[in-house]
Amino acid sequence: MILLNFSHPFTTEQLQQLEELAGKKVDRVIEINAQIDPQQPIAPQVVEMADRAGLSPAEWQSLPLVVNPPSLNISAAVLMAELHGRCGYFPAAVRLRPVPDSVPPCFEVAEILSLQAIRERARGKR
Repeated sequence: MILLNFSHPFTTEQLQQLEELAGKKVDRVIEINAQIDPQQPIAPQVVEMADRAGLSPAEWQSLPLVVNPPSLNISAAVLMAELHGRCGYFPAAVRLRPVPDSVPPCFEVAEILSLQAIRERARGKR
């Protein structure tokens, strides 16, 4: 499994949590800078962001990907649309949550969301 990380770097512990939840080993982590210029149109910036993953069209469509999206909500929304176009489906997304009462603040892997399964369930509500 390949983690496309558009946010803060994962700790060793977070990677272990991700592997346990997924039941698969993280073979590779691709760290991708997700900074955007709020004064510029966002869609082209997100295309460049996805390009920085360095994957070929065949890799986008065939590799087992899980995405840690950017924290900025509009970047995350546009990115998931872009990745759907490249992959042909919505890739799974990682959700982190704060560890209660941790000092300094730290985060743990809360869940892996199958966005494609969520989409399919939602289609039944049309």
